[in-house]
Amino acid sequence: MRSLLFAFILLIANGCSVEEATSPTYHAENNPENLSDWGMVSAANDTLTLSDGVVLYDLATPLFSDYAKKLRTVWIPAGERAEYRETQSFDFPVGTVITKTFYYPQASADWDRIVTTDEVPLIADNKLSLDGLRLIETRILVHRSDGWVALPYVWNDDQSDAVLKRAGDIKRLTLWRDDDQAEEFAYIVPNANQCAGCHATDATTKAILPIGPKARHLNKPSLLQADTNQIDHWMELGLLADSAPTPRAQNADWHDVDATIDAQARSYLDINCSHCHNPSGPADTSGLDLEPSATHAALGLCKLPIAAGGGTGGHAYDIVPGAPESSIMVFRMETTDPAAMMPELGRALAHKEGVALIAEWITQMDGGCG
Repeated sequence: MRSLLFAFILLIANGCSVEEATSPTYHAENNPENLSDWGMVSAANDTLTLSDGVVLYDLATPLFSDYAKKLRTVWIPAGERAEYRETQSFDFPVGTVITKTFYYPQASADWDRIVTTDEVPLIADNKLSLDGLRLIETRILVHRSDGWVALPYVWNDDQSDAVLKRAGDIKRLTLWRDDDQAEEFAYIVPNANQCAGCHATDATTKAILPIGPKARHLNKPSLLQADTNQIDHWMELGLLADSAPTPRAQNADWHDVDATIDAQARSYLDINCSHCHNPSGPADTSGLDLEPSATHAALGLCKLPIAAGGGTGGHAYDIVPGAPESSIMVFRMETTDPAAMMPELGRALAHKEGVALIAEWITQMDGGCG
């Protein structure tokens, strides 16, 4: 009896360090105030842990978001599977929950000092060490019976949980670039309507859809299974119906030096721009199509702007082959003027490396716009 009492006291004394097991939970109607109520990921003891059944995935080329790193997960209710689609996002069943956690490596113990790095922290046994990392936000996409819903959660100061912020949030940060130059910026956590704005990829239906989980973005080696294609891995796990054809569409890694610069640039523009710039997207009035199938004028080559307004930077064409300095596309990627920059949401900083890639792609194009 005495030993049981001692064990009970010891458990209470160490309660703060005990990790409680979490289970994924689909909330069909209510929006929980805390991220932990979804049970997809949990943070304790300087570790972010994925719950059982929650699957980590990544994209061939990720969306740029002010140099933030991202941890992407998907969970599908037991017995359900997504259906493969060749060009659109997979058809996920009701109950699916997709999360994307944004975080930064820190330059020091000061929380406002973060750095750019291409290094990916080690993820082992579905755990991410948070040592030297700062969690910022986790965005949830949940597929309910009446469609997808987007919800932003902001991590608290002690990094123990994230709280629903439907109105969004602003984090004042200082970025230290590779050249050791400091740049202060306001990291914007989008509000629920802005989340919906980006994910409503069809201007007519305005239905919210996932953007990343498409065949061409997922068709790459799995993070979890060595020498296994990620789509094949999903089928092995039962997440995806066993109907994915081969060969499959595949985007390049935007900084894969073994890929052609055209493949690198088109992959970068696809993930960063084509959810709006497609024939039926929110930016369809621009006449600019940045999906992988677009060519010539639709892609912007010697195309006059239709609805750019003051966002042309004084340039005449979207892309001038051989002349990135005269191309509207490069100007809008480079500027941080909210009235002119592209994308309109999701960044406050210029992605210097991405701009350099697109500029070099245009430089290598033959011709001009005579």
